[in-house]
Amino acid sequence: MKEDRGGLKKLIELAKRRQIDAVVVAYKDRLTRFGFEYLVELFKAYGVNVVVAFQDDKDHTQELVEDFVEIVKSFASRIYGQEYEKVVKCVENVEKDG
Repeated sequence: MKEDRGGLKKLIELAKRRQIDAVVVAYKDRLTRFGFEYLVELFKAYGVNVVVAFQDDKDHTQELVEDFVEIVKSFASRIYGQEYEKVVKCVENVEKDG
């Protein structure tokens, strides 16, 4: 969710300079939460392969719920600041009950 991701920016810069051949991640959401396929295409344009070590066996509904939870956490941290931990605990409780 953050736009200022130094590690990702560095990977893209390395790809632009053709200093890497591949990017290996454990799960695709470790590289980016949204727009994974677009990022893969960007890396391909620079001749860099993206390798995902472990494939998730999640259905679309489960992925959607997890994405929604991450969005709520992100916006809650911006809105509530110090109250963020309370919001996170509340969201985690909802996840457990769901």
